[in-house]
Amino acid sequence: MKLLSEFICRNSAICCKDLVTCSRKSHIKRLMPMKKRLEMLLLCLLLCLFCEAQEMLKGKASYYSDKLHGRRMANGQLYHRDSMTCAHLRFPFGTMLKVRNPINDRTVIVRVTDRGPYSKRYIIDLSRAAAKKLGILAAGFCQVEITPFHPEVVPYRAEEDSLPEVPELNLQYTPVATYPDPVWQRDSTDTE
Repeated sequence: MKLLSEFICRNSAICCKDLVTCSRKSHIKRLMPMKKRLEMLLLCLLLCLFCEAQEMLKGKASYYSDKLHGRRMANGQLYHRDSMTCAHLRFPFGTMLKVRNPINDRTVIVRVTDRGPYSKRYIIDLSRAAAKKLGILAAGFCQVEITPFHPEVVPYRAEEDSLPEVPELNLQYTPVATYPDPVWQRDSTDTE
């Protein structure tokens, strides 16, 4: 507390070292609101530092009906029941989400391609394939945990050390077959 008061005094052009020993009441009146502001700022900074960078959402998940197979989604693509896609209200299109079923501890990674669900009971709509992997087809809905997924490596990109050496090709022209000369190019003196 003493360090905070010294910091406030130095930064507000006041020559006193401690709020308690300062005899001027005008300094204390002027410093108290600033002290409150600094405390609030410190509290906000501490909360921001200790909060997780990736927020985890918990709620119920449902899955798309088979009637929607082949229809357009909100991003313009056609819905396919065997694709690993989902609908979410807040996450931008293309965001990869890791969905975990805490009951059986199965996880699946899906891509946001649609908006919804518009019911307050559910937080995400999964494709049929994602629901099957999570094991929620029989129940129709399930409690899930959702976290944004950020892959650290680019898929299908070979590392430079693991690339095979390309052999040098010796490309030379060799005639495959030799055909006899046509009749009109033969010398008339030639007889066979």
